[in-house]
Amino acid sequence: MSVIGIDLGGTKLISAIFSEDGEILDVRKVLLQGKKGKEVSELMQSQLKLLLTIGDSLADPVRAVGVSVPGIYNAVSGTVWVPNIDGWDNYPLKRELFETIEGRQINIEIAGDRACYVLGETWKGKSRGCRNAIFLAVGTGIGAGIMIDGEVVQGPGGIAGAVGWLALSKPYEDKYIPCGCFEYYASGDGLTRYANELLSLQSDYSGMFRTREINAYNLFRAYDDNDEIAVRVIDNAIEYWGMAVANLVSILNPEVVIFGGGVFGEAVRFLDKIYQEAVKWGQPIAMKQVRLEASWNAEMAGLYGAAKLAMGYDDNLSE
Repeated sequence: MSVIGIDLGGTKLISAIFSEDGEILDVRKVLLQGKKGKEVSELMQSQLKLLLTIGDSLADPVRAVGVSVPGIYNAVSGTVWVPNIDGWDNYPLKRELFETIEGRQINIEIAGDRACYVLGETWKGKSRGCRNAIFLAVGTGIGAGIMIDGEVVQGPGGIAGAVGWLALSKPYEDKYIPCGCFEYYASGDGLTRYANELLSLQSDYSGMFRTREINAYNLFRAYDDNDEIAVRVIDNAIEYWGMAVANLVSILNPEVVIFGGGVFGEAVRFLDKIYQEAVKWGQPIAMKQVRLEASWNAEMAGLYGAAKLAMGYDDNLSE
């Protein structure tokens, strides 16, 4: 039997047919190109119809569809909240996808991308064979996919893992309202945000950001050149990433914490420093038991997770 996995990202949609052992039989990638609201749903529906047609010619029929969305899925209402897509506030995605399959006896499962990341890594990636794992996605924002005893933790509203709101500094400031304290400083947008704050306070700064755009990529380049703002921003983020790991490990006692998302990438080289920072704060026995890893395939982990979601995950995720 085969399944379809669909991974909706911030700028593109990737979908594929998978065999039951995880082989990709056909894969498609399309850009969102600024689409909004129902336009995004229509794009997903068109890709789903295409893959179902392709699947009809395969020896193994498609029996299920798994969908990863970059936001929150409410399993009770079948609706999604995706902040980067205009019009996707309690959007009835599941109903519209079911309309697409036109009476076929096919199950459709939807989950937030955090859950799919950890499913994909635990099925085919760096946490393969683990029953307790965390995927820390650091991109524009920050979220965590959490697996405990072989089960993905999602919460009654699908919000579990919104770790961008971890309180890692005091006192509280109103600037944390939109995204949370951790995300404010240590996401991709957070690196840029904090660098701009520092630049506005340093009238005597003469480094590269007097003339060059501040973004995460340039900050990592400037860090290598010992730029004072870049060093402060990245070292601050390393501390926050380490504190977050310490908190998650102390609470959940995972076997592995996997870093992925657009920032890791560039920040993979700091995993040792992040671990050293985490050791200062974390429960010492749990910290000795955990390992930190970079995602095995940052672009595809969510897609594999969506496929595994379609199959159903069980006690033997490594198979």
